Amino acid sequence: MKLDNLEQAIRGLANDIVDQAKKNLVDERKSNGQLYATLRSEIEQKTNEFVVKFYMQDYGIFVDKGVKGKTSTYPKTRASLSQFQYGSGNFPKGGLTEGVLEWIKRKRFQWKDKKTGKFMSYDAMSLLIARSIYNKGIEATEFFSKPFDRVLKEVPIELIEAFTLDIEFALINSKK
Repeated sequence: MKLDNLEQAIRGLANDIVDQAKKNLVDERKSNGQLYATLRSEIEQKTNEFVVKFYMQDYGIFVDKGVKGKTSTYPKTRASLSQFQYGSGNFPKGGLTEGVLEWIKRKRFQWKDKKTGKFMSYDAMSLLIARSIYNKGIEATEFFSKPFDRVLKEVPIELIEAFTLDIEFALINSKK
């Protein structure tokens, strides 16, 4: 039996999640990078099921769920509930510093040293920023989790209606 209406409803819900997640990234001012550009959904129809897959950069889960800091975390956010934590030994050493260094070079900004008045090197800045992130953590944005949870609460009615239309269409065509 063809389930075109059901597939269309699922595709619409998946696109709604992606669109809202992208809007949340814009609202959080995190939209000008690879995370925004790579966020997408894909639907596969198998024999008796639809599989919805969401894709984004690997670090998207950290932006969404947050990361606890080694010494402290943002108390007012949900990062304190995150399953991720700096200093846990689960991540490669130096990865944060390299990522921050790439970001600084892409943004092309430099701080001045208060004592000498000279511009700091990108390497020195990346070490300072990475140390701060390592100790304080990353605030949870829930840019993806919120729209995903919202759509899951709304799903049954839309899917039931679409499935009903597909069954009615199949029954009408089987009588011909």
